[in-house]
Amino acid sequence: MARTSARARPDRESVLWPVQSACPHCNRPMRVRYENHRTLETLSGRVRLRLKIRRCERVGCARHHRPYRPEAETAIALPEHEFGLDVIALVGVLRHRDHRSIPEIHQALRARGVEIAERSVSNLLDRYDELLATSLTDSTRLRALLAAQGRVILAIDGLQPDAGHEVLWVVRDCICGEVLLARALLSSTADDLIPLLQEVATAVEVPVSGVVSDGQASIRRAVARALPNVPHQLYHFHYLREAASPIFEADRHARKELKKHVRGVRRIERSVEEKSGPQAEVVLGYCAAVRSAITDDGHPPLDASGLKLKERLEAVADSLDRAAEKRGGCRSSMSCAN
Repeated sequence: MARTSARARPDRESVLWPVQSACPHCNRPMRVRYENHRTLETLSGRVRLRLKIRRCERVGCARHHRPYRPEAETAIALPEHEFGLDVIALVGVLRHRDHRSIPEIHQALRARGVEIAERSVSNLLDRYDELLATSLTDSTRLRALLAAQGRVILAIDGLQPDAGHEVLWVVRDCICGEVLLARALLSSTADDLIPLLQEVATAVEVPVSGVVSDGQASIRRAVARALPNVPHQLYHFHYLREAASPIFEADRHARKELKKHVRGVRRIERSVEEKSGPQAEVVLGYCAAVRSAITDDGHPPLDASGLKLKERLEAVADSLDRAAEKRGGCRSSMSCAN
């Protein structure tokens, strides 16, 4: 049965950029030519993805005008799917570990806020089984694809629906976007991940030119031991987060100090609550502006809340000065209701 009503609009958006900026075939720079959009249902809610797509413009290149999509996309969802990999992982855990029926899995997902039909649960369970069974040793098509491409850039990531459950580890190639291996493990130590990386490196039969992952310590150790001569890069998000950490801490401290100088707003509001007239309205307006400024946390680290608070408080102070000049008095006369 087809869906009879439209899904609600996503309440958050994420922009994904390709890590690779040079063409994997000719090594010429690739430019962002357009963007695609996807809406996904995940365990953390509905999210809209804005995908920046690069293309090689060199005539004669084997990848001429072929899209190069963000590597992080396949860590979130399978191609042309509307449910995230975390939902697929949870479906597999509920089925094979907890031995729940399809209706029970459907109810569990709905209880977690995932909008999904019961038929889709069966489809996702099939995808889970296919991911677990995916292996290069059984895929001549994938072998031919990788042989023509000449190398692979591995991306490894783990998905754990709930604490204490199995982790679904997925290894994929960033160049072609194909999943190379998927396996559920009870633990995520370096000793558990090393065999996965060695198995993939042996099966692809082409050089591994790089590895991309998050900053998890066990992954770092596993890559260093399993692929000692292969460059290992963290996702750009983690680089930016680490680089912004000192700035974030300084901004947080500045915001804390600024708040100390604007305490007592509620006391001023109480002094004019029972009064009427233009002056009382002006005082309440300024109090509302200050309260709004100190409660707006912004979106760090790109939107520094401390700097934003400083700018808004300066705007309020400048407005008070201008108002005081028109009245021929001082600022304190405008901030007092008596």
